[in-house]
Amino acid sequence: MDKYKEPVITDCEELLGRFQATESVRFEQFLAIWKDIDFSSIFHGNQEPKERRDFARLVLSVVSPYLFPPYTFQIRVGGLYLLYGLFNTQLCTPKEKIRIALKDWQDVMQLQQDAVNAQHYDVVYILKNLLSDKAFHFTAMPTPLFFRMKKEDGRGRKFCEEFFDPPSRTQDLVTTDVIEELANVHDHYENLKKAVFTEPDPNLNLVQQNLVPKLKCALLTQSNWQKNHAEFEQEDAGEGPSNQESSRRAQLLASIKSKSYGQVMEASKSRRHRQAQLVTAADADHTQKTSPKNSKIQSLKKRTQIRLKIQENKSVGLTNATRLWCLSAVKEESAAGRKKKKFNWNAKKESDAT
Repeated sequence: MDKYKEPVITDCEELLGRFQATESVRFEQFLAIWKDIDFSSIFHGNQEPKERRDFARLVLSVVSPYLFPPYTFQIRVGGLYLLYGLFNTQLCTPKEKIRIALKDWQDVMQLQQDAVNAQHYDVVYILKNLLSDKAFHFTAMPTPLFFRMKKEDGRGRKFCEEFFDPPSRTQDLVTTDVIEELANVHDHYENLKKAVFTEPDPNLNLVQQNLVPKLKCALLTQSNWQKNHAEFEQEDAGEGPSNQESSRRAQLLASIKSKSYGQVMEASKSRRHRQAQLVTAADADHTQKTSPKNSKIQSLKKRTQIRLKIQENKSVGLTNATRLWCLSAVKEESAAGRKKKKFNWNAKKESDAT
C-alpha cells in the first residue's frame, strides 16, 4: 500500500486547500467541496476485502495528522470533517477505526473547547457523532510498532507549509516599518490636537498613550515566551534518561545486589536441620569455574551405597548395621524379640475336672 500513499496525500491536500480558500469552518461549505470532487469514490478501486481494509487503514492514517497542531484551526477542522466523511463512506464491514494516541487526545479536546468558545457548533456536532459511533481507536503510539522493523520518522513526507500556523505570525504582521509608521501617526495626531485646541482637554484621548512602547514590550514578551516554550518541548521530547541519571541508577542497582548477596535467608521449618551458609561473590565465581558444565548426576543406588557406608563407619560396635534399612530384617528381629507365652497345665486340669 506504500504506492498509494503519495496520491492520497495529494488528493487530501487539494481538498483541504479548497476548503481553506473558503475562509470558513462551516460543514456546509466542506460538504459542497466533497460532493463537487466526489471524494467518496476513493474507496471504489479495490475489490478484494483484504486490500480494501488495508487501503482504508492507510487513508485514515494519512488524514489523522491534519487533526493536530501545528496546523491552523481551519485545517484542523477540515481534517475532522474529512475523517468523518472517510469513516462513514468506507466499504469495510466492520468499519476501520481512526487510530489516535492517548497523548494526542488532549489536542482534540482543546480543539473542541476552542470551537465552543468561538461558537462553531458544527465542529462539536461532528466530533460527538464520531464518539457516539465509536470511530476512534485509542492506542499507546500513533503508528503500529513491530519487532525489528525500522521506525518511520516522517521525514520522507512533505508537509504543505500553507496549512501551518506559524508561531511568528505577530512578528510578520507587526514589523519595524509598521511600528515606525504608528509612531509617526501618533506624533502627527498629538500635533494636530495642539494646533486645533488652544487649551486641549486632558480627557480628550482618542488614542492610547504610549502605544508604540507598549506594543514593543508585548512583542518582546511574546517572543520570549515562544523561545522558552520551544526549549521546554525539546527537553520533553528527549528519549531516555541522561548520563548522570543512568549512572545513579546503575549505582543503586549495584548496591541492592551487594546487599542481597550479603544476607542469609532464614530457612523454613521443614528445612531447619540444614544450616544456611553465606556464599560470597568470590566463592560463587570459584564454584562456577571449578564445577564442570556437564557434570553427571549420580544414580540413586550409588548415593544410597555411599550413605550406608558412611553410616557403617560411624556406628561402632554394631555388627549388622547395614541391615537396618531392610524392612524384612526389621520384622525378623522384632519377631525374635517377642517372648513366648507358656502353656498352663494346672489351669487345663481344673477345667477338665469341672
